[in-house]
Amino acid sequence: MKIAIPYENGEIFQHFGHSEHFEIFDVENGAIVKSEVIETAGQGHGALAAFLYEKGVRVLICGGIGGGAQAALSTVRIAVFGGVTGSTRDAAEAYITGGLEYDPSVRCSHHDGAHSCGGCGGCGSHGCH
Repeated sequence: MKIAIPYENGEIFQHFGHSEHFEIFDVENGAIVKSEVIETAGQGHGALAAFLYEKGVRVLICGGIGGGAQAALSTVRIAVFGGVTGSTRDAAEAYITGGLEYDPSVRCSHHDGAHSCGGCGGCGSHGCH
């Protein structure tokens, strides 16, 4: 099984659609056997679903994510566990052991027209940060 997590300096990058890197964890027999950080090559939002699927990913752990990206991931059968923060490795290990705390209803609110700070520049007032 492969788990993908948006990556920035060892932590979960909090805006899925703007992720420039993912850490991909290969899991066998309940343990991480390999991990690598890969670049998205400019892919964004819905295109990331196909990108991850082609890499063999079946689980995505992330912070904020919009409804369109969730739908795209669903169509390629990648399970989404959103609303997670902290270390990418800790999150992957928590998922494997069944202890991952996540928010099944997570949505980036700025995709619903409620955001007005001029993008994801760090205002901290919505679900992506």
